[in-house]
Parts: sequence; C-alpha cells; structure tokens
Amino acid sequence: MAHQAGVAADADDSGRVSLMYDPKARGLFFQVLLILVVIYLVYSGITNAIDNLARAGIASGLGFFGERAGFDIGQSFIPYTNDSTYLRAFFVGLLNTMVVAIIGIFFATMIGFVVGLARLSKNYLVQKFATVYVETLRNIPLLLQLLFWYKAVLSILPSPRQVGLEPGAEVAFSLNNRGLYLPRIVPEGGAEFILFALILALAAWFFIGRWAKKRQMATGQQFPVFLTGLGMVVGLPLLAFLVSGMPLDLEYASLQGFNMVGGWVIQPEFMALLLGLSLYTASFIAEIVRAGILAVSHGQSEAAYALGLRPNLTSRLVVVPQAMRVIIPPLTSQYLNLTKNSSLAVAIGYPDLVSIFGGTVLNQTGQAVEVISITMLVYLTLSLLTSAFMNWFNSSVALVER
Repeated sequence: MAHQAGVAADADDSGRVSLMYDPKARGLFFQVLLILVVIYLVYSGITNAIDNLARAGIASGLGFFGERAGFDIGQSFIPYTNDSTYLRAFFVGLLNTMVVAIIGIFFATMIGFVVGLARLSKNYLVQKFATVYVETLRNIPLLLQLLFWYKAVLSILPSPRQVGLEPGAEVAFSLNNRGLYLPRIVPEGGAEFILFALILALAAWFFIGRWAKKRQMATGQQFPVFLTGLGMVVGLPLLAFLVSGMPLDLEYASLQGFNMVGGWVIQPEFMALLLGLSLYTASFIAEIVRAGILAVSHGQSEAAYALGLRPNLTSRLVVVPQAMRVIIPPLTSQYLNLTKNSSLAVAIGYPDLVSIFGGTVLNQTGQAVEVISITMLVYLTLSLLTSAFMNWFNSSVALVER
C-alpha cells in the first residue's frame, strides 16, 4: 500500500508519471549531458593546444595554405610548379592518392575474382597456381612487396640509351628505368563531341540496364545489356570521331639527350605502388570470393542444371548473385585497406598525400597539428565515402524475396 501511495504521489493530477521517473526522459537527459561534456572536452583541448603553440612561438591556423610552396613534385595530374601555393600542393597529393586508390581497387577486384575462381577450378595446375599466389603474397608484408617492385624490378631496368633508342627518334612504346612511355592523345578542335558521345553512351547503357531488369522481372526474358552497352560505348565515340573529322592526334616520346621527352609517361614509383597494392589486396579478395561461392548451397547449382541452365549461366545467374551477399561486406574492408595502405607510398618516393602534405608541407611550415589533422580527416572522409558507396551497392544487389 505504501509503494502504491508513493507511485501515486509521483504522478500529477492528469495521471502522468513525473519526468524524473520516465526512462525515456532520463535517457535523453544523460545523452544530452554526455554530448555537452564531450563538446567541452574537445573545446578545452583545442584552446589549450592553441595557447601552448602561441607560447612556443609556433604559428597556428590555416593561413599557410595561401603561401608559396617552393618545392617541386615529381608527378602531378594537375598543373603545378614550385611557385604554386601549399593549397595546390595539397590537392596534388590528394589527387595522386585518389588515382592510385581507384585504379588499384579496379585491378585488385579483377585479379581477385579471377584468382578466387581459379582456386575452385577442377584443373589441378590452375588451382595450385592460384593457391601459391594467395598464400605467398598475403603472407609477405606489403612494404616489402613495394620495395621489391621498385628496387628489384623497376629500378634495375636499362636506361633509355641502353634499350637502343636513337636520339630524336619517336617511339610508340618504351619501358626503361625512367618509366613506361606511351603515346599521348592530343585533342584538337571538335574533340568535345567524342566526350559527349561517350557520356551519352554511358547514360544510355544505364537506362537500358534498368529497362532490361524491369522487363526480365515482368516477362522472364533476358536482354543482352552488356554487349549492347559495350557496343554503344565503343560505337558512338567512334562515330563521333569520324564525323567530326578525326580531331585527335598522337604525341610520341623521343630521346633528347639523357631524358625522354613527350608522350605519356607512367613513372616507376606509380607502377611499383600500383602493382604492390593491387596484387597484395587481390590475394585477400580471392579468398573472399572463394568463401562467398562456397557459402552457396550446392543444391542451387544442381537445381539450375536440372532446369537446363548451362554452367556459365548457372554461375552468373544463380551462384554469383547469392554469393555477393557474402562477398560485399568483407570486400568493402579490403577497399578501405587498399586506400589507407597507399600511404606507404612514401617509402618508394611516390608523391601521395602523406608524402607531400604530411611530409614536405609539415616540415616547411611546422604546423603539425593542422597538417596531421587535415590528413587524418581526408583519409576518414575517403573511407566513409567508400563505405557509403559499397553499402548502397550492397543494397542494390541484395536478393529481394517476392
């Protein structure tokens, strides 16, 4: 009776329980209190760091971004000189990191899927070769692999003169210790129509794919989306190229003195980093693919064979779509690892974000707090964007029960 009287006393005249005894209200109060404490601690830490830097005579803030960099960068995908600002150098390092990460993810995925399928092959030699590849590369530290490709493979290539290049003679292909030289495409007037045709072909491929999926769900009939899209991606730009008067020219590299001039060069540092990241990550992706395929019940394949499906259609339409539910989550982790492992580029001299911004800019400006914080924020942002894209892709390929 006393307990009931106490509860009644805690309630107001309308019968509602006091906020002090409401679990939701108490939970909200403590969450808000925790957020305020965290904000206070962060604010205190920042102000304390600023005061300490000021007492030590060290500049703070982001004003250094507008100052002249004063150093050269070996490889840049955007125009850059030593008269450019630190902000320009930051974007050069960011773009260098993103390019090697995106291309590395592409090649690692392709190689990983092929090796993963090879590990399940009934051919003894193919299976053993894939097994040796996986067990070898994934058990050697990535840094050692990068040094191997750079020091033991690419650096010992002959010089341009030693490969027999004649001074002044143009070459379409040359691999030497200065890099891989290929023809560079030089656009002329009217070349923009080729780009418009390519964009139009990609958009048409996307909409045809959506239409074909709805058509298959409604009628069960398949449409050759891949071949149709590939034909448009190749055919439309080629047609625009011919109609606009072939507004593309090729610039070839040539030996001038001791250096190669002209053409398009892929530097040894970039190749070593790309090879190391792609092959190393592919060894882990191969095991993910193999585990995903093995996770699909063998009865699914037997049922498909019983319906008259060929082995290639069974793999593409039955096994792989179900295996993707197992493959994509750990595949996302490997993409994140590859992006973050690109920071090892500093060991072989590739000018990535860590090398340029976290190295040279930090040493010249002395603003360690700002530089390191921005560098960490960039990698955090890249990881979050990659995770968001892979989560969207995972939901788009998920099997929906009807």
